[in-house]
Parts: sequence; structure tokens; C-alpha cells
Amino acid sequence: MLRSLATLVCFLTYVNVAFAQVERAWLTHKSTDPSRVVVNWETSEPGNSVVHYGPTSSVEHARAIEENVTLHHVGIPPEPRSGACYYSVQTGVHTSPVACFKAYAGDELRVAVIADLQGKPELPGLLKDNVHIVMTAGDNVPNLWEGGDGRMDCTKPYSKLIDAYPELFRTTLFMPVLGNHDKEVRPRGSAPPKEPVYDVNATAFRTFFELPDDEWKWRFDVPRFDVRFIALDLNHISDMGTTWQACHPFAAGSEQSEWYDRLTQRTDRRFVVTLCNEQNANIRAKEGRRWHRMFRRGTICITGFGYFAERAVFEGHPYFNTSLSGRGDRYPDPHSQFLASQDNYILLTFHREPSEMIVDLKALDGTVLDRTRYSGREHSE
Repeated sequence: MLRSLATLVCFLTYVNVAFAQVERAWLTHKSTDPSRVVVNWETSEPGNSVVHYGPTSSVEHARAIEENVTLHHVGIPPEPRSGACYYSVQTGVHTSPVACFKAYAGDELRVAVIADLQGKPELPGLLKDNVHIVMTAGDNVPNLWEGGDGRMDCTKPYSKLIDAYPELFRTTLFMPVLGNHDKEVRPRGSAPPKEPVYDVNATAFRTFFELPDDEWKWRFDVPRFDVRFIALDLNHISDMGTTWQACHPFAAGSEQSEWYDRLTQRTDRRFVVTLCNEQNANIRAKEGRRWHRMFRRGTICITGFGYFAERAVFEGHPYFNTSLSGRGDRYPDPHSQFLASQDNYILLTFHREPSEMIVDLKALDGTVLDRTRYSGREHSE
């Protein structure tokens, strides 16, 4: 009852009025520590950055950064035992209304995973799920070249993304994963051009979002629910070495491969969820199935490659595909156990007692298309 009341207050606290100079706000995690949250916002004119926050709508605490910017990132430490954290942002004399987000304080954690956000569809089911975190499996924006070919610092597409779902991003933590469209600084064309099509370093993405680790790859733990999320930069891997190359190297010995190897070898988390934007069957076959062997140390893999809903199981390991635009090209896994051409998202629900993860592939209205349960791996003594 208390959690439901806190949730209701979270959504009612925000007053639907313009932010004055504050144009948009969104929430992310910069570190792997879930008790640290970054409040992000943009302003039409440069100025300082102040966040007022607290366990009630009186937002009695403040964190200020004296700077002169239009893109603001301020970290705050919400009270971990509180059901919700309230905040407002201020630049100069302009202050936003108070909004709030849910803390990870209860016995249930809900995480939505979405892909192909560039179409900006309505999300009634996801909103009803009232999730703590929205994560993605890539392709968050259509491209970056609307600001001019070759511009690597154009963040306008990401601003438009936040504007498409202002209430969601103002009240829910957002942790996106890279797809090739998120780095496309020139039109791809029918043949590799002379100049690179993609900014592999994802300059605009890393400027706009505050995420853990290198940001183009990241990990995030929620110890209360014994889960680790790992985001990889894997997309269009067949184009490596050409001007179509869209992601960081992934071969054995590469920074990305060695990093993932270390994370999956040494973690003691019961649940490990891997997110990327490459076709599951394609990446797991590389390096003599080395990636598949690493994936199997975790619990599930989720990608947003192609436009369909899918659950496949290969050698006992589950591979999922999701897309908000689920009625386009399909690239079915040879080991599919569920496959549907339908707009969809994934809801991950974690319970503490008993410790379990429920994976629902859902239609956009919230209808469950496919459900599986996982108990995760036992801890080593």
C-alpha cells in the first residue's frame, strides 16, 4: 500500500506546465552504485546547475555546480530506504516543478527493455507497468546527420527523444544501449563511402547521457536484487574494417572482449543480463563460439536486432529479441522457441523472496506474449 501511494504521488506531483528556461529533464546512473542518480536537463540559455532534492516534496537538500552550460548533469544521493525521491532543477532564476522517481527499496524491481525507439510509439503497457528503470537494446534515434553530415556532436536527436516521452524520462531512470543508428553521422548508402558513416566513439551519445564505465559499454548492479546488467557495443559486426564499421572491436584480446570476460568470470551476482544490438546467432558464432561461452556465464541475452519478438534457447542459454516496431524484417534464430511479428517490449521483474527473475515479452498494450522464469545461478562458496 505504501509503495502504491508513493508511486501515485510520484506521478501526481509533477504539474503539467512549461519548464520556463528548463526545456527537458531525464534521469540516469553514472556509476555502478544504484544509490547515486544523475539528474540531467537542458536549458535554452547557459547557466549554473542546481538540483533540489529530498525524501518529500519539500526538497530540502541541494547540490549546486557553478558552471555556464546548457546541458546539465548533477549527481545526487537519494535516501536508499525511501520509497521515492523528489527533485526539481534550477538554472539561474528558473526552477522546474517538483517531480519524483522510485527508489530500489521494495521487494520487487521492474526493468523494461525496449529497442527501436526512433519510431516513438505510444507505450501504454510500459507506463502501466510503472518500472524503476528503462533500458534499451539499441537504436534510440533515427540518425545523427540531421545536424549536417559528419557532425559527431549533434545531440538534437536525443533531445527529441526525451521530448517524445517527457513524463516517463522525468520520473524513471533511463539507461540506453548503443545501436548503429545512434552513431550514424552520414547516410549509410548502398556501398561503403570514402568517409566513415558511423562515429564509433559515440560522441553525441556519451555527451548527452551520463552512464557508467566508458558509456559506450557499461555495467550496472542492483545488489538488493542480486542482478548485474552489462551493455555491449555490438552492432553490424560484419562491417568491421570498412567505412561502415559501427562498433568497437570485439575479437579476442580487444578491450571490449577482455572487459566482458572479466565481468562475467568474477561476478557473484545471481542474475546477469547482457544487452546489445547485434543478431544473437551472429555474435555467438564468432571466435569459435567464444562469445556464446561467455554469454552462458550469465542468465539471459537481449538484443534489438530486427523487428520482431523472439525467445531462443541455444545449448541451454536464453536469447531474446525485442523491438517496439515489431512488424518489419525478421531474422529468426535457428533455435527459436517463441517468435512473433508484433510491436513489443520486455519486462524483467525481480523478486527478493524467493529470488527469481520473470521475463515477459509483451505487446505494447501490456498483453503478455511469452513468459519465462529464471532462478539464476547459485553463489560460489
